[in-house]
Amino acid sequence: MAVHKGRRLRKGAATTAAAALAVAALSASQAPGAAGAPEPLQTSAGHSTPVPDVPADGNATGNSPYYTDLPPLNSPLPSPSSTIGTPVSRGEGEAGIPATVLDAYQKAEAELRAAKPGCNLPWQLLAAIGKVESGQARGGRVTADGTTISPIIGPQLDGNGFALIKDTDHGAYDGNSSYDQAIGPMQFIPSTWAWAGRDGNGDGKADPNNVYDAALAAGHYLCRNGWDLSTERDLNRAILSYNNSTDYLNLVLSWVDYYRKGTHSVPDGSGGVPAHRSDDGLPRTSMPATPGTASSKPSKPAKPSKPANPPKENPSPDPSTPGSPSPEPTTPGGTPTPSDTVDHLVSPDLEGTELTATAGDAFERRISARAVTKDGKSVAKIRVRFTISGDTDATFAGGERVATIATDAKGVALAPQLLAGEKASTFKISSVVVGHTAKGVGYTATVTPRPADKLVRTSDTALTCAPGGEFGQVQVKATYKGAPAAKVGATATLIKSAANPTANIVGPYFKDANGQPVRTLTGLTTDANGLVTLPKLYADLFSGTYLLRVTTPGGGSVTVELKVSVLASASASPSPSPSASS
Repeated sequence: MAVHKGRRLRKGAATTAAAALAVAALSASQAPGAAGAPEPLQTSAGHSTPVPDVPADGNATGNSPYYTDLPPLNSPLPSPSSTIGTPVSRGEGEAGIPATVLDAYQKAEAELRAAKPGCNLPWQLLAAIGKVESGQARGGRVTADGTTISPIIGPQLDGNGFALIKDTDHGAYDGNSSYDQAIGPMQFIPSTWAWAGRDGNGDGKADPNNVYDAALAAGHYLCRNGWDLSTERDLNRAILSYNNSTDYLNLVLSWVDYYRKGTHSVPDGSGGVPAHRSDDGLPRTSMPATPGTASSKPSKPAKPSKPANPPKENPSPDPSTPGSPSPEPTTPGGTPTPSDTVDHLVSPDLEGTELTATAGDAFERRISARAVTKDGKSVAKIRVRFTISGDTDATFAGGERVATIATDAKGVALAPQLLAGEKASTFKISSVVVGHTAKGVGYTATVTPRPADKLVRTSDTALTCAPGGEFGQVQVKATYKGAPAAKVGATATLIKSAANPTANIVGPYFKDANGQPVRTLTGLTTDANGLVTLPKLYADLFSGTYLLRVTTPGGGSVTVELKVSVLASASASPSPSPSASS
């Protein structure tokens, strides 16, 4: 996913130049002081803050072509009768967003508000990008679950008027085994989707052709690097990282302002589709409806392979086997880029490639990789992508499972701090060179459970009941080195004897969700004060003295005595009332 600074992908500068001039006029006509218009999120780039450099971690679309149509000069104004949360525009059809597509944008904003509150992602930004990239999924031609009725596929990125990005998905998404093509309503290239994809509609897979999945992926993509989109600089950086063009930046910002001033939902399939694209400036009324057909005719015939069904993915954005690294073209004249000189990656860490941390803690060691040539020389200023994979909730600092870092003068890329989640597990972290196939280096990380070295019962009241009766609830407290041990897992077992800690087959028991007797409980967790209260205990019909043992990782253990006796029933029974005749 190379960044191509200072160049357009199709030599149709007339269209984008005109668009840029129109943006300036639009910005002036929609100034913040306009009556009835809320303060816009952002003015056009460059008016107050210089356009920032794009981070060297590629872009989402491969700088594919996009629609250049501008919003109407007369911004929509909220109707006096519109209800809160459902603004209705007056007179401007462009303000309408297909209902399912709008719902996808707003749900993505809500999820990002919870997952990354510091990002301050507005749904209007997703709507603006969706408008420019695909005309809101071709005017909302989506099914009820948000999947496009036919795939939205851009032209092949074969370097002939477009960026050069050779195939990275074996044609699984775009039907092309020679070159990549942007896919879906948010126009991700396959190599970006391989690590950025998300499951936004809860069906267990990440599908770039589903507007819920694509909108959520776009939101996370725009919120990476710790960006705060309420600030002008970070907003501009995020948009430019999606498609590295100042014209694109200005166009997206103009749509953001337009949608901020009023919009409403329209039925799916009834939305309008922009007419002009940045690749050749020719008017277009729609995008192709035939699966696998490019959205604009490439100058070089495509050689697609037989389309394959996109692979099913876990809800996690990062597949257990990271996708192929995104290609990076050589410099003009065929001179190899620094990435081309890399033979392999090595670990510069003398302590090895295995790491361990306790749940909830940060790993003490930082993961790194050094890029070297065949003769062992370090290679500086190349990009290395680190990817967490496996059944884990561990992340890099900032909540991401993927991080792209440039190597320093010694050829070393140092990944962000690795943070253990609450889940005890072993997982992998891989590293690859972005833009070049080279042997990477992997790490194995293990998250161990939170420990407790001591358990005590919080009450000394004897626990007794009659056969078939109920005990009072048992509560224990866990500590580690004298301090309360919070979020520690615990196991409770009705054991056969102090010398035999296996589960008993008779005596007191817990009940499972179906009301059936169980004598071992797992998944118990202490609260912030180190306390855990066990579920209610029941006695069967066998009298006797029984033992309950509670244990925690780290060696904490406590054994509680339970007595089942008919005497307990007698002592609990009230005295008989005096006879009426006495």
